[in-house]
Amino acid sequence: MKIFKLPDLGEGLQEAEIVEWHVAVGDEVKVDQPMVSVETAKALVDIPAPYAGRVARLFGSPGDIAHLGAPLVGFEGEGAQEESTTVVGRVESTGQVIAEQNIAPVPTAGIKATPAVRALARKLNVDLAMVTPTGADGLITAADVNRAARILAEVGPQEVLRGTRRFMAQSMTLAHAEVASATIMDDADVEVWPSGTRILLRLVRALIAAARAEPGLNAWYDSKTVGRHIIRKVDLGLAVDTPDGLFVPVLRNVDSMAPAQLASALQRLIAETQARRVPPEDLRGNTITLSNYGTIAGRYASPVVVPPTVAILGAGRVRDEAVARDRQVVVHRVLPLSLTFDHRCVTGGEAGRFLAAAIADLELPA
Repeated sequence: MKIFKLPDLGEGLQEAEIVEWHVAVGDEVKVDQPMVSVETAKALVDIPAPYAGRVARLFGSPGDIAHLGAPLVGFEGEGAQEESTTVVGRVESTGQVIAEQNIAPVPTAGIKATPAVRALARKLNVDLAMVTPTGADGLITAADVNRAARILAEVGPQEVLRGTRRFMAQSMTLAHAEVASATIMDDADVEVWPSGTRILLRLVRALIAAARAEPGLNAWYDSKTVGRHIIRKVDLGLAVDTPDGLFVPVLRNVDSMAPAQLASALQRLIAETQARRVPPEDLRGNTITLSNYGTIAGRYASPVVVPPTVAILGAGRVRDEAVARDRQVVVHRVLPLSLTFDHRCVTGGEAGRFLAAAIADLELPA
């Protein structure tokens, strides 16, 4: 049997969820014929047949997580011994193959519990890291474990995060562990905007103006070499909310687009993202990020910087607010802004000048 393994899907992705098989055992397939649809952290991907042949075995079912280099499809042909050396798992005396599960180890550092309590937690399937201790010196008691088990029984079974939400969890964990995050906030007075002004277009224009004023925020940071790459072009990552989770599609070279071209490109990008039709290459490689969360709710936020980028600009909901002009109180439309930056390579002064440049552009009438 010839074994076809899950190939490298790019961008350092190490796993994919099997969504749908397009072939069955016994089918004759042709080269480049779609065999299976998988969902990665980035997008839905169809994996084609690497060669023609008869399908002898499918490794995994819809909903299973396949890891990079793991067996995916077995084809009839030479190399029957290859299967025993590549299948991830263990073979019992019955000959049944038991797939290895991708289960993260339970953290135990700093957890105080007696062997009996740990055994009880295993029996009740309770993660001790989730239990609030009530014993002396932070000791977890049997009552603590039983209480946690009752709560878990009431809330129902755990939902395993998959696809985009799984990637979001991994990205946020990386960002929290690595980035020295800092956020500054301010308002742009947009009272001079004419009726019908498209907020997203103005935000993108302002971000471009700010990146020109302070290029150090349109950059990638390499924590291993403690170095940064300041990038001349602006490849904008735009946070888009969908029922499947948060996507950040990338619009390339926005700094060189004419207003009409930019408006059309943004509209297309958002529509394709919501329909899950964005190709994988358009979900990676942004140089800076914009989050227009104000279309939903909220004034200020602490948007999350995801490495290797070093900055994200967030915009809240436009509101009417009393402001002082010429020592008089007037009511103007105000756009709240929040800029999060990686303080490892961006100074507070640079971030402040970036935000000031964005505000200056937003406060122009057109």
